[in-house]
Amino acid sequence: MSTPTAVVTGASSGIGAATARALAAAGHHVYCAARRADRVTALAEEIGGTPVVCDVTDAESVAALADRVGPRLDVLVNNAGGAFGSSPVAEAVTEEWRAMYEVNVIGLMQVTRALLPALVASGAGAIVNVGSTAGRIAYEGGAGYTAAKHGTQVVTETLRLELWDQPVRVMEIAPGMVRTDEFSLVRFDGDREKADAVYAGVAEPLVAEDVADAIGWMVTRPPHVNIDEMVIRPRAQAAQHKVHRVTD
Repeated sequence: MSTPTAVVTGASSGIGAATARALAAAGHHVYCAARRADRVTALAEEIGGTPVVCDVTDAESVAALADRVGPRLDVLVNNAGGAFGSSPVAEAVTEEWRAMYEVNVIGLMQVTRALLPALVASGAGAIVNVGSTAGRIAYEGGAGYTAAKHGTQVVTETLRLELWDQPVRVMEIAPGMVRTDEFSLVRFDGDREKADAVYAGVAEPLVAEDVADAIGWMVTRPPHVNIDEMVIRPRAQAAQHKVHRVTD
């Protein structure tokens, strides 16, 4: 029996890196795809995978990823994404909105389109799109990101309808508050104080490994079981706007 294969985009850090490790531990050969060559090379060496330098927003880069993977693929985790800025709509930065749509929606589409034939060829393919609770509810200062992540959700739902007669499961995981090394720091353009404030007083936010563990469970269900969507939050986050914070 051949070793199952998986592609994880955005594998250079955070949820992507943790997912690559989890899938490798579950027996998959993982193609670790991201823009930062040094990061994906180190990760691939650690887990016995294959590093692929890939920018999901670049069609030629995605085509090269598909060529590297070859004619058969068992699992695709579309994790590459990101939030940039937190301006209200009245002060929105067009370039930030465009960048968020490009990576969270267009990039997801391009990777899925390129790898779908290989997923079908496996006879039991699985796609997991990493969305967000921001793809389910709006909040002030988040319109660009929530719009993009609503896009991730709707693309997932549409793809499931379109592949209804194909041997490919289409799933989405929507994490709430996850503390990773880079997500909030990137969103606030390197402002550590603003990034840390997101998690201030939250004793136990989710970590990347929590989400990776859930993704591993989703893709290892029997091929006839489709986990349409999973919303995962820390216990402290009852809703997007209601978070238990401990203050001194």
